[in-house]
Amino acid sequence: MSKRTDSNSYTMIFAIIMVLVVGSILAFFASSLKPNIDENKRIEKQQNILYALGINENEGTSAKFVSTNVAGTAFSEYITKQIEVQGGGATENSNAYLIDIKKEQTLAKQGKQRRLPLFVGKNKTGDTLYVAPIRGKGLWDAIWGYVAMDRNMVVQGAYFDHKGETPGLGANIKQRYFMDDFIGEHLLDEAGDFKGIKVAKGNNDPKNLEKTDYEVDAIAGATITGDGVSAMIKNDLALYVPYFKSLKTKRN
Repeated sequence: MSKRTDSNSYTMIFAIIMVLVVGSILAFFASSLKPNIDENKRIEKQQNILYALGINENEGTSAKFVSTNVAGTAFSEYITKQIEVQGGGATENSNAYLIDIKKEQTLAKQGKQRRLPLFVGKNKTGDTLYVAPIRGKGLWDAIWGYVAMDRNMVVQGAYFDHKGETPGLGANIKQRYFMDDFIGEHLLDEAGDFKGIKVAKGNNDPKNLEKTDYEVDAIAGATITGDGVSAMIKNDLALYVPYFKSLKTKRN
């Protein structure tokens, strides 16, 4: 018996069986947990959008979402419309939050037309704002965010996050002091041309009082992550300019 269990064939067969058993167990758990995972992702996205809109539980210098228990209710209360922007047109789409920004960026690189989700809502003071998701590349991995703007593309709120930036450096893009710097910044110049917002090292406005210089102060030691934030704002938000110009046309 010991000779059989010591043979190479026995070891291989045993290993194959264990791989199949463990793989089946993992597949079962992955399948059974998928609804919960998807629901958690949906709630997190709602919290991110609400945060940018100004619906949060910030205290002092900390950034804090509305709780998971009320996120769905708050989202329904404050988000009045979901829009899908594509090319020169825009249509109402109640499932716009399901649009995968990463996949749409990949399709755009393949020459296909990209779908852009946009969330229309009201903040606590009743102002109508437009929240757009953005995605880019940091130092180590993906970075993303949500930017709330008024109809003139003046930033009214922002939320940024990352997958693997350096703690204490690039990871600080999700700190309130950095995100709050974007509030009031203009994305368009006086002629209506898109300028974006640059995360600038050596910015001459460290207190961020000048809101039409198209810059915010960089995070010390996080130049590449800051460049990634600048790039995703420039690349993604510029795509919404035709939609915002159409709003002005309708108003006039």
